[in-house]
Amino acid sequence: MPNTRNILIVVAHPAPGSFNHALAGAMAKELGKAGHQVTVSDLAAEGFRADIGRHDMLDMADPDQFHIQAEQAHAARHNGFAADIAREQARVAEADNLILQFPLWWGGPPALMKGWIDRVLSYGFAYVDGRRFDTGLFRGRRAMISVTTGGTPERFSHDGSYGPIGPLLMPVRKLALEYMGFDVSEPVVSYGVPRTDDAARQSYLSAATQAALTLAEQPCERSDAWRTALDSVPDGAWAHKG
Repeated sequence: MPNTRNILIVVAHPAPGSFNHALAGAMAKELGKAGHQVTVSDLAAEGFRADIGRHDMLDMADPDQFHIQAEQAHAARHNGFAADIAREQARVAEADNLILQFPLWWGGPPALMKGWIDRVLSYGFAYVDGRRFDTGLFRGRRAMISVTTGGTPERFSHDGSYGPIGPLLMPVRKLALEYMGFDVSEPVVSYGVPRTDDAARQSYLSAATQAALTLAEQPCERSDAWRTALDSVPDGAWAHKG
């Protein structure tokens, strides 16, 4: 199949029987049937850590001062990331399409998804100085957010008590995915999941699946810019100034 894509679905929900997992599973199944290569990162099941820290690196550039971007750059230069980060970065590197699947909790992604962004989309791998947005290291690839809510569409309307969902997803959409250079499709939102019946849930499953299939049909160019991104950045550029 000439338009076969490598697709990574990252799902951040602790319960394997959740609707988030149902959405991820439905997308993976239909994408696979369409001939695409699909990897699902089930962060909870695979024991991914949400907290950023010294455990992210196999050795430290500066044992006395933990400057996260300096340490990420050092790890990127020396293949020094912890196993869970290295695994996820390898999956991102191979992906033409990236789909993030998570519930909206307290107006944002759960700790697992935020931790995945913090730890995996690191300096030296996902971005470096001067390579953001239009010049991002992952320019040419495509991404999508699929999110579930407890609130109804009315609550997330302009006149609703929560307001539109777009601003809540902006930190993930613009300041993570678009920041890296991804072309990001409109989010797929499954509203009020705990209050829906089977018919509504089937509709949500169909909508997410169709959006994922449509994403896979869009033009895509997967470069290896991330491999050489640090070549133009002096070693120690992120050294902590005390």
